[in-house]
Amino acid sequence: MSTTPPATQAAEAAETPEAILQAVGVTKRIPLHGRDRGHVVHALNGVDLTLRRGQILALVGESGSGKSTLARLLALGDVPTSGEVQFAGKPVRRADRRTHFGRVQMVLQDPFSSLNNLHRVRYILSRPLRNFARTSSAELEGRVLELLERVNLTPADDFIDKYPHELSGGQRQRIAIARALAAEPAVLLGDEPVSMLDVSIRLDILNLLAELRRRDGLAMLYITHDIASARYFADEISVMYAGHIVETGPVEQVTQEPKHPYTKLLLAASPDPDRPTAGSSEDLDEEDLAEPPNLLAEPVGCPFAHRCPDATPACSTTAPPTHTFAASHWARCWLYS
Repeated sequence: MSTTPPATQAAEAAETPEAILQAVGVTKRIPLHGRDRGHVVHALNGVDLTLRRGQILALVGESGSGKSTLARLLALGDVPTSGEVQFAGKPVRRADRRTHFGRVQMVLQDPFSSLNNLHRVRYILSRPLRNFARTSSAELEGRVLELLERVNLTPADDFIDKYPHELSGGQRQRIAIARALAAEPAVLLGDEPVSMLDVSIRLDILNLLAELRRRDGLAMLYITHDIASARYFADEISVMYAGHIVETGPVEQVTQEPKHPYTKLLLAASPDPDRPTAGSSEDLDEEDLAEPPNLLAEPVGCPFAHRCPDATPACSTTAPPTHTFAASHWARCWLYS
């Protein structure tokens, strides 16, 4: 449990950047059709998440854990079954959708499908400038060239009239980032923005996003299944499993001193010579690891109980409590009761 003195906690709170976008108790149920009619997928279960101005939060977890579903809800691409999305401390209502679309922009995983190959870069970047930034026709070309320079596509004149199929994967993703920036957002949601790119250019894109955060004070959500890149890029990490946030904390705390068994499993699957050997994840049975969570069943107890080497009878019947450690690091696990 946390032993931080109250005075220190107050000082840390005073230095904490402003919360700009939040998910508060968000739950998402997705009804199935066809032969599975009558069943629902429990995609998200009471998720709380906070993005702060000028900070990068990495959301990590295996495929199917609910990361992309949460991003869509934060961007109002879908609506939660319960809970709410807040911007600057105020609930986002249906009437606020257009304004919210300008404030919160997504950068998707695949730059080969997220851009329309029938349009030139000039048109792709002009649309959000007209719709959200209210740019006049006289200013339009100059603003498009500025956006290209912001994402390091120079000389900008060489790119403005190209079609997406004439660009490399890294250049396409830079265009996708420029399109998001055209709306002048406060938040960028990156849904695995580098996973489809060559390894040689992933670092360039992450460095570009980090520079945009530093220069423009953007809040960013970086969704990934690669906890090693999250450690390099992010300020904080939230670990998601089967629609639950199971651990959150500063990036060095989570990667160097993981508390939840699932976080230890993710770290064990991502070799890092700078990280000490962490806990019981080495003892996990391979057959247990192969069994995915059942998202059709009503959540009961800890979602990781059926794969956890440290599980107790209580783990399968009762939701685990939240335990807070040093430096705003917390985990939901019965191990620390």
